[in-house]
Amino acid sequence: MIGREGRVIGRIGPRLIGEVMIPVRGGTEAFYAHPVDPKEEIGVGEIVVVVEYHPPRTVYVARALV
Repeated sequence: MIGREGRVIGRIGPRLIGEVMIPVRGGTEAFYAHPVDPKEEIGVGEIVVVVEYHPPRTVYVARALV
């Protein structure tokens, strides 16, 4: 899971639990998302990369370098 890219579908930010769609097992699944940098805000539609994974459905993400 670490290193996979996904698209934000629910705003991620301080004290917010966002949501991202990540390609998994031939499909796309939703995961709860938190920013790696607790001060960062990431808007809907942005591409992120998974930095930490906490099973079963929580990821910590950072903006992907595009």
